[in-house]
Amino acid sequence: MAPLGSEQRPLRVAIVGSGPSGFYAADALFKSAIHVSIDSFDRLPTPFGLLRGGVAPDHQKMKSVGAYYERVADANATRFRWFGNVEVGRDITIDELKQYYDAVILAVGAQTDRTLGIPGETKAGVYGATEFVGWYNGHPDYQNLEFDLNHESVVVIGQGNVAIDVTRILVKPIDELRKTDIPDPILNKLATSKVKTVHLVGRRGPVQSAFTELEIKEFGEIHGVDVVIDPSDMAINPASQSELDDDTNNKAKKNMAVLRDYVANPRRGGSKQVVVRFLEGPVEIGGDDRVSEIILEKNNLIGDPGHQQAVGTGEKIRLNTGLIFKSIGYKGTAIPGVPFDQKSGTIPHQAGAIVGLPGCYVAGWIKRGPRGVLGTNKPCSTETIATLLADLERLRPCSQPELSAVEAILSQRGVRWITYSEWKKIDKIEKERGTELGKPREKFTRLDQILEVLG
Repeated sequence: MAPLGSEQRPLRVAIVGSGPSGFYAADALFKSAIHVSIDSFDRLPTPFGLLRGGVAPDHQKMKSVGAYYERVADANATRFRWFGNVEVGRDITIDELKQYYDAVILAVGAQTDRTLGIPGETKAGVYGATEFVGWYNGHPDYQNLEFDLNHESVVVIGQGNVAIDVTRILVKPIDELRKTDIPDPILNKLATSKVKTVHLVGRRGPVQSAFTELEIKEFGEIHGVDVVIDPSDMAINPASQSELDDDTNNKAKKNMAVLRDYVANPRRGGSKQVVVRFLEGPVEIGGDDRVSEIILEKNNLIGDPGHQQAVGTGEKIRLNTGLIFKSIGYKGTAIPGVPFDQKSGTIPHQAGAIVGLPGCYVAGWIKRGPRGVLGTNKPCSTETIATLLADLERLRPCSQPELSAVEAILSQRGVRWITYSEWKKIDKIEKERGTELGKPREKFTRLDQILEVLG
């Protein structure tokens, strides 16, 4: 029998998830010295994961990396197949994939929000940021949600990239949002919003803020929006000063410069406000069936520089609000038949090789946790592929390597998968619809819409 990875017997690989980490993994395999055939699976009817469903719609330049992923698929068209609308664990199991593929790579991301763990968190009007981001990005999973934007005051818990995005979409003028790829039905709902103030709450101080200079600075560039910061929040303790003085901490230096400028040169009179709150943590969400207020506790920072922890002081603050978004990080979900660490929300691995599951590998957020930007997935996936290639001689060849085998089992189960050529048709139509509306694209947001177009 010809060795795996040879011209006579190409290595058969399944990649579960077609977001950035999945495409970087495919690219690394195609650039290797072996002969390989890759099938990519995604439970959604569209590829590219967070690039399509998570990147802020008013940051279109960030989406240009999608052209790179398209080139990976197009340049290797004879060796790459895409199966959209196929959910591994529902339509086909991991054990079954191992019958059809010599190696399986899980690149499914981290799909759920971390919880606050406080009373009242399950009340109506309290959402994970993932839900709102998915909704305004046209993600099919979230199109049945109804966000009540009739409240003047909204609270966003967290100060990372996603929290900043949520806040910006809530306060940005609708005429500017109409130039983005937010679907028109959602734009129409955002146009009726009565939100005037968004409280952006962080449990630690300004030196430890998770956002970047460009993100926090962008608020000051939005017409009609005032950025409000309590000057007392900018008084930092000695340990934070040491962190700020560290020559390697350029991010904190840049953030502090922008924040101090907001305090020194306050802008007033805007129709909307972003109130950036530091050293406050949520302890309870009040209201009957629906949220009516959030109770915050003032914090102090305790510990050595670089290792400070936020500790409650007992001083409480009440904010009236009818809408709260939690943005304190993401967490992966378990896949049937795959080891899973509930605490970290990741799959246990050694350099990308899943522990206790020979021939199976992991890449992206489900491997390392929700850290980094889109490009961070490239070295992560490259490491995983290096491990896979080092294992090549030890891999057990699958029992059914024929290209038609997986198609046959999906057909038997009545699964309507979407091919990459069908996605390209959808992509073309979305862009044409967008051109008519003066925007980058007008997305299809539901599976039935896509299937209707495809026929």
